[in-house]
Amino acid sequence: MTPMTPADIARIDREHIWHPYSSMTAPLPSYQITHAEGVHLQLADGRTLIDGMSSWWSVLHGYNHPTLNQAVRDQLDRFAHVMFGGLTHEPAARLVQTLVDITPEPLKKVFLSDSGSVSVEVAMKMAVQYWQAKQKPAKHRFLSLRNGYHGDTFGAMSVCDPVTGMHHLFNQVLMQQLFAEAPTCRFDEPCRPEHIADFRKLIENHAGELAAVILEPIVQGTGGMRFYSPQYLRQVRALCDQHDVLLIADEIATAFGRTGKLFACEWAGIAPDILCLGKTLTGGYLTLAATLCTEDVSDTICRGEAGVFMHGPTFMANPLACTVANTSIELLISNDWQSQIGRIEAGLRAGLAPARGKPYVADVRVLGAIGVVELNAPVDMATITPAFVAAGIWVRPFGKLVYIMPPYIISDAELATLCSAMLGVLDQCIGGG
Repeated sequence: MTPMTPADIARIDREHIWHPYSSMTAPLPSYQITHAEGVHLQLADGRTLIDGMSSWWSVLHGYNHPTLNQAVRDQLDRFAHVMFGGLTHEPAARLVQTLVDITPEPLKKVFLSDSGSVSVEVAMKMAVQYWQAKQKPAKHRFLSLRNGYHGDTFGAMSVCDPVTGMHHLFNQVLMQQLFAEAPTCRFDEPCRPEHIADFRKLIENHAGELAAVILEPIVQGTGGMRFYSPQYLRQVRALCDQHDVLLIADEIATAFGRTGKLFACEWAGIAPDILCLGKTLTGGYLTLAATLCTEDVSDTICRGEAGVFMHGPTFMANPLACTVANTSIELLISNDWQSQIGRIEAGLRAGLAPARGKPYVADVRVLGAIGVVELNAPVDMATITPAFVAAGIWVRPFGKLVYIMPPYIISDAELATLCSAMLGVLDQCIGGG
């Protein structure tokens, strides 16, 4: 196969490739990657960027990791894929056992799928089938939080914030769900009665029609990068129990150490009835997701009318993906991830501190390996992205949020460079520096 020139790639990209959340009539530039190593992205023009995004929060161990590479090669020599209907294999069995072992009790059953959005769809279908099996079909709606984001498929879109969740164009065709006010108690603050009053009112008034509450524990990601109090989450769990409503925890962005706990639910000491995982599951190598549930959920569904759970992805439990997921989790556990996250958190606090008090900055917040600079106004992507690239970093803001979630292997020096360059670009592009 004849290699393409950078000009060929640019032409095809410009004329035919539709990137996520992008316009085909007024496209933003796309930067060609020719190689990636550690925390660095190599551009076709020879420049090297420090990746502050972990490829949308998924590349925990950095790029081109020799151990993960070898795991994929070894599995590829055995078999790349096999249907999961009526067949099984060691990579899936090993991964499922590991997930059961490391997730909060009493999650015991695991359904593997393709992506984070699909894992949310699976969770929602589980909740609906659960109540149908209990002869309570009226319990079919969901209560979510404003500023929440759960994915881009139709079920997932319906539980995203109808304004900030990026899907308001579809509101007329989506299932109509309920939305409580976003938590206003910050991570290090107590949750007072007024903070959860709206949620309490909604669950009390609608318990008879609610299948489940779905939320992102502790960190609301794409809907605002907001960090809220663990006490709020504990009270949500108690209210779900009190009113006989299932709790779905969407840990697609927060799982595997990103917040400073292996799973963000651990900050509150609670376990959901259903847990969604994705993104980091394979260390950013292949698409894979998992939806875990309790035995009560699985057994109830299987005693219902269908007798089975009604979902079956073609590439469910892909052996390559399961193999690299196993290896990624082993690397994480063996690499003293708590120290890695603690070191990154300290570096982010120090590196982003100079942004506090600047007239164009509304807030600076850090939790674990997540650093956020919230601005007073949305950024101009056409201006700021080339400026970040010129500064030698890859940062992808959205709206008023300029944030970084680097790979866990980033060095102190690389992290300091990333933070300094990011703030320099903000001063240049927004502060008039």
